[in-house]
Amino acid sequence: MSGVQVQATDIDGLLEITIPVHGDERGWFKENWQQQKMRDAGLPELDFVQQNVAFNAAAGVTRGIHAEPWDKYVSVACGRVFAAIVELRAGPGFGTVVCRELTPDKALLIPAGCGNSYQVLEPATAYIYLTTGLWDPSISYPAVSPLDPALAIPWPLSGDAAVMSAKDLAAPPLAEFVA
Repeated sequence: MSGVQVQATDIDGLLEITIPVHGDERGWFKENWQQQKMRDAGLPELDFVQQNVAFNAAAGVTRGIHAEPWDKYVSVACGRVFAAIVELRAGPGFGTVVCRELTPDKALLIPAGCGNSYQVLEPATAYIYLTTGLWDPSISYPAVSPLDPALAIPWPLSGDAAVMSAKDLAAPPLAEFVA
């Protein structure tokens, strides 16, 4: 995994990772996560316990902003997403937004307590994430409205092109956020 690059962002602990993708006429291959190589590239020591895949059939699917109590390593296996991460931990950076486009050669390490959201930019996009904690469907995790004007997230697809759950549409604005 030589060639991995790790870059800091405006949110403390939120890291952007560039991953080499090797392709030819058959397709492509990437080593998405290899613990020691990622540590050598500058990522912290992490103990992932769960991997999830969210398949999104249509462009415009918009998920989040959810602040789970674990670190996440997010990437895509195919397709593209617009990721919007919001600093929801108490402190001077509260409310900071960082946006990135994720393709198979890009990943993000999102620290626990930060709000994670994304919008699908291509049909048949597979969003993959590793977590350091186990998801529990009986627990409601803190959330913020993806459409809160105070966040000014420049979603590429809006209006009828954005497909959101009723739960995400009902999330409170940043000013009412409770961790």
